[in-house]
Amino acid sequence: MAKRRRFTPKFKAEVVLEALRGETSQAELCRRHNLSENQVSTWKRQLLENAETFFESETDKPSNESAERIAQLEQLVGRLTLALEIQKKALAFLD
Repeated sequence: MAKRRRFTPKFKAEVVLEALRGETSQAELCRRHNLSENQVSTWKRQLLENAETFFESETDKPSNESAERIAQLEQLVGRLTLALEIQKKALAFLD
């Protein structure tokens, strides 16, 4: 069974940029890096489809980590609000 190769994002970017520069043919590029033309075409398409996100600032796009943290904090606020309401009712009951 053949082991699948894994490519770093840096390698993919270098290959795609070299292909987009057009200094060598895509076929030559693929032979040099032992890649299929379909793979390079897929990487080029992915880069071109997602190019606009490169220019977004970090504040424009919330990360998954921050969204999870916000959800946790909202749950904590809800629990604390509920606990405060219970304490207020208990205090009113004791008075």
